[in-house]
Amino acid sequence: MMLLPTIPRVPTEVNRAANSEFRKIIALRTGWWMPPVLAAVGFVATSVSASVGSGPQERAALATGTVTVGLYIAIAIAAVCGVWRGASLSGDEYRHHSISLTALSIPDRTLLFGAKVGVAAGYSVVSMLCAEAGALLALLAFGRGKAHFGWQLAGVFGGGLLAALCWGAIGAGLGLLLRSTTLATIAVAGWLMLLEPLIWLVAKAAGVAGLVTLLPGSATVGTVAVGSFADSPFLPPNAASAVVLVLWTLASGTAAWWYLRGREI
Repeated sequence: MMLLPTIPRVPTEVNRAANSEFRKIIALRTGWWMPPVLAAVGFVATSVSASVGSGPQERAALATGTVTVGLYIAIAIAAVCGVWRGASLSGDEYRHHSISLTALSIPDRTLLFGAKVGVAAGYSVVSMLCAEAGALLALLAFGRGKAHFGWQLAGVFGGGLLAALCWGAIGAGLGLLLRSTTLATIAVAGWLMLLEPLIWLVAKAAGVAGLVTLLPGSATVGTVAVGSFADSPFLPPNAASAVVLVLWTLASGTAAWWYLRGREI
């Protein structure tokens, strides 16, 4: 009689830690309404662009056409929400002075870090899935005949999920590093909206625009905008963008893990 391989079970302590962090999300109203609201945002934004936009055009900057502008808007909003949720899952612990209680229930600092980052990244992906589902419904309803449902559009959806995973993890890591939801959110917003565009301008003026492709904002755009902005010196190819974004996620996570293990809570 042939024996079937045994399916590995999740260790009890890992399951307990993940459940504990997940309950901190669903205990709040925002934890429940954020995914459906993002689905509505994706549907409304994409409905507008699908109604007034056009399909892919030769030599156009946006490879999937202006019909999908709403999809990109929905992805950007969902990614921002993922950063904020990840930062709040970690940073609010310090604001409410509950991190010591959490450390008592999860004494292993590595497990504590993994639970926070993993749950934050998972929730961010679920939120992005909802936003993209709403956008897809809008494209099917109002963009049929304009949008091309091919590998490029599939790559946009996949890139959005990867961006959500990475930025949810980055948000959680920054929340642990800065011990504040507000500071972590401001740090991400300030970098992406002010510092990185300034670096773009300086790098272009200095003739080293290629260095900008190593920055997280450029990597995120390159990961999501598959096939678009092909002539931009600031964006690496799609596959390279994904690798750079993952490396930034690993770097921020490693820093947060090292800080959490070495500092008193």
